[in-house]
Amino acid sequence: MSDEIRTARLLMRRWRQDDRAPFAALNADPAVMEHFPAVLSVAESDAFVDRIEAHFAAHGYGLWALEVGGRFVGFTGLSWATWPGDFTPALEVGWRLAAPAWGKGYASEAAIAAVQHGLRHEPNIVSFTANLNEPSQRVMRRIGLRFEGEFDHPDLTDGHPLRRHVRYRADRETWAPPPVAGRR
Repeated sequence: MSDEIRTARLLMRRWRQDDRAPFAALNADPAVMEHFPAVLSVAESDAFVDRIEAHFAAHGYGLWALEVGGRFVGFTGLSWATWPGDFTPALEVGWRLAAPAWGKGYASEAAIAAVQHGLRHEPNIVSFTANLNEPSQRVMRRIGLRFEGEFDHPDLTDGHPLRRHVRYRADRETWAPPPVAGRR
């Protein structure tokens, strides 16, 4: 469906071999991975890219590599959440950016483009994160998603500090893309 999406400042594109090293560095950064169960090894990071590419092959869209000024800074895009839950399977919009790319509006700008793309094909899109992850929740609100509720992530054990998650949603009938002023 779409190998590439362009916004005012960003290129969202399929992954290239030379994205793997900066992506592995991003996934090994404790600050970037603060709201995930663990940092990823190089092998785990490469396996994640392989799963992303398999998702593209199966669905025609996925987690696009995010490029700013010709430089890889992370990903933003769409993937299917399929683990057991009261709202799954569901198409999720998600993002992960290297720390130097934070605070510039890139996640919001790219996520709006991803939601616009996804809502052409699905009636709704969700986004979720650990309830401790306020920065991602701010992005969710900024891009016009509405809070839908909380849940315990089924892949995390009772007592895990990241187990409690929040869920936001965009519906094709009611979501309108908000204006995003790029921060510099």
